Amino acid sequence: QVQLWESGGGLVQPGGSLRLSCLASGSISSNNVMGWYRQAPGKQRELVATITSGGTADYADSVKGRFTISRENAKNSVWLQMNSLKPEDTAVYYCNYNGIWMLRRIDSWGQGTQVTVSS
Repeated sequence: QVQLWESGGGLVQPGGSLRLSCLASGSISSNNVMGWYRQAPGKQRELVATITSGGTADYADSVKGRFTISRENAKNSVWLQMNSLKPEDTAVYYCNYNGIWMLRRIDSWGQGTQVTVSS
């Protein structure tokens, strides 16, 4: 099992910035992928950004150039720096961990943190 704790959401004006944090604990493998997903009201959960334990990042087209994902393996932590926020970024943001432990795939989710972009 892997547990995830998120923090950093809140209310911000359009054009503003927020930084989300996610701390993982438990059966964490050396090779894994962590990421951020979001779900807006009435919509399906969608990928925002992922990063491998080797540091390779991938982004949704809608956030490229505005969001930056980073991680520190020694701290089992991942962050999402969100700049130039838009109202359409409003959603619950979820941290995700995906890895293999003892030949078994672990796919864990955090509880979510609300991000609201509004004037």
